[in-house]
Amino acid sequence: MKIEKVTLIGLGAMGVFFAPRISEKLGAGFRILADGARKERLEHKGVTVNQINYRFPIIPPDLEGDPADLIIIAVKGYDLPQALKDIKNQVGEHTMILSVLNGVESEKQVAEVYGAEHVLYSYMRISIVMKDGKTEFDPEKGSVHFGEERNDAAQLSEKVLAVKELFDSCGIGYKIDEDMVKGLWFKFMCNVGENMTCAMFGVPFGAFQKSADANYFRHAAMHEVINVANRLGIGLGQSDIDRQEHTIGRIPYQNKPSTLQDLEAGKRTEVDMFAGTVVRLGKELGVETPVCELFWHGIHLIEDKIFGEI
Repeated sequence: MKIEKVTLIGLGAMGVFFAPRISEKLGAGFRILADGARKERLEHKGVTVNQINYRFPIIPPDLEGDPADLIIIAVKGYDLPQALKDIKNQVGEHTMILSVLNGVESEKQVAEVYGAEHVLYSYMRISIVMKDGKTEFDPEKGSVHFGEERNDAAQLSEKVLAVKELFDSCGIGYKIDEDMVKGLWFKFMCNVGENMTCAMFGVPFGAFQKSADANYFRHAAMHEVINVANRLGIGLGQSDIDRQEHTIGRIPYQNKPSTLQDLEAGKRTEVDMFAGTVVRLGKELGVETPVCELFWHGIHLIEDKIFGEI
């Protein structure tokens, strides 16, 4: 199995992690799936990554007869239902789908539409700030984690080996977790603590390097995620919080997580995917989640103010 055609839907902060390097390797075999105003904007302005402007080939969702070997979904969580409709003509018999969305439920949603045999699990470990189609970041400091639900390094599946070969050839940093579900929940725990705290209080990542108050909220939210995960049989614990402490101090001080970037840009956020998921699962499982409830309602209130609804 060799990957020669890659379709990317979502050319934002996560999409640009992949696009320049895969495009350089595959040429016309790499394309962006877009239509309407997004297609016009990308054709007119492209995206600028590390001061280089890129205009990638664009194909519309209604293009038939040219399925991809690999589809990378890099949209916001609330755009996933539409993305799953848009990629329909790109999914062939052997197409692999890599969803790099935040959260812990996108793989299930993809599998419900296209079947689990097409799905690989994935999450990102990089902080990228993108504004007005421009970004600068060090790709060597980030990685994509991917794989089957569980992976044996000595006997990787054909799908995983194919993606591994592609990323190796493109110079894209990656890790293949033994337990991808735990990895997804670890990233989710970090996101809920960091994204929600920064968005609620309007502070950058650097706040966690200086403020005990910022870390109070971050840690409290992370513990709520751990309690929900444990009830689901996922083995997160204090050691996972401790592991993240080494990472948080290396993030550039003024970098801002995606939810705060969205609020400052006057855009809808993924608060329902982050705090909202914790609250919903907490109610289903009988786990109290007061800090995430505070974040959920608080950030929705900020959105209402931004959108002129109050």
